[in-house]
Amino acid sequence: MVRKSASGRIGIADVAVKAGVSHATVSRVMNGNFTVDPEIAARVRAAAVELKYQPNPVGRSLALGKTDTIGIVVPDLANPTFQAILRGLSRAAAQDGYRVLIADSFEVSSEETILAGEARRRCDGLVLCAPRMSDAELEEIAPSLRPLVLINRTTAAAGVPSLVVDYGQGVQDIAEHLVELGHTRLAFLAGPPRSASNNLRLQGLEAFKAAHPQVEVTMLEGGSDFDTGHGAVDAVLESGATGILAFNDLVAMGLMSGLHERGLDVPGDISVTGFDDIPFARYTTPTLTTAAVPITELGEQAWHQLRALIRNEESDAPGSRYQPKLEVRASTGPAKAARTAVHG
Repeated sequence: MVRKSASGRIGIADVAVKAGVSHATVSRVMNGNFTVDPEIAARVRAAAVELKYQPNPVGRSLALGKTDTIGIVVPDLANPTFQAILRGLSRAAAQDGYRVLIADSFEVSSEETILAGEARRRCDGLVLCAPRMSDAELEEIAPSLRPLVLINRTTAAAGVPSLVVDYGQGVQDIAEHLVELGHTRLAFLAGPPRSASNNLRLQGLEAFKAAHPQVEVTMLEGGSDFDTGHGAVDAVLESGATGILAFNDLVAMGLMSGLHERGLDVPGDISVTGFDDIPFARYTTPTLTTAAVPITELGEQAWHQLRALIRNEESDAPGSRYQPKLEVRASTGPAKAARTAVHG
């Protein structure tokens, strides 16, 4: 008769007694060590099944030096873009038997370093998605977080791959589209100040302005959520711009809602564009012109890069730079002739 441990849980000792082997042999079999004689290993597994033995996951992780878990730190899990990245990462990792631990910094950059460190200690590797920390902070912490993959940031640290979207070119493509429609007064609703992708958009717009000196581009403070766009209506109208480039699709949707409440027509009075092409973008009224980013693919490729690092393998993942694709829909149209500043 097998006696359970004091906790009432069947343990390695019980399986060892049942199979007539040592504790160490049971441990090796349960951890997938193939040096054990196949007949003995079969006997151990049969004893484990009969006793309904469940390995302690913490103990197994300590024994193997791995957790079969990876972590991801995102700045705002409420944002559909980061949700899609997480979905791609989780699905790809699950195919290899890995789970994903999620940490949300809620756009508070000071929390990112703490969250990243805590997540890394509990996982086999880490993905930092669009971190808001400064370049100096990232350079300082990156070596201690390896295996590490970055999304939309880069570092000089060795062995840290990056997956980067060319936001600068994407925003230029949108601006070019608006100019082709006759818009000469544009406004950019900026994203979070510490967002690296926002800075790339600003650099892209500087290049655009240099190539189009006849076009006026007004920079407006913004953010990254629906409320930001909805609250920016007055600033947008006061700018006199006829073509608006929102930081992302959520901001664009909020702006369109606010403009509709003021009785303004999109695109009859003002053309509005977003960025990312989240699933909702094609179902808004009007449907949203935007720059499509392969968001889910970013998550999938982040796992492929991280898996290669964890396994000390060469990565066969494709290029690390992604080009947005302009998706022209119904929220942009010809500029309204001689439109002057409108006050709501």
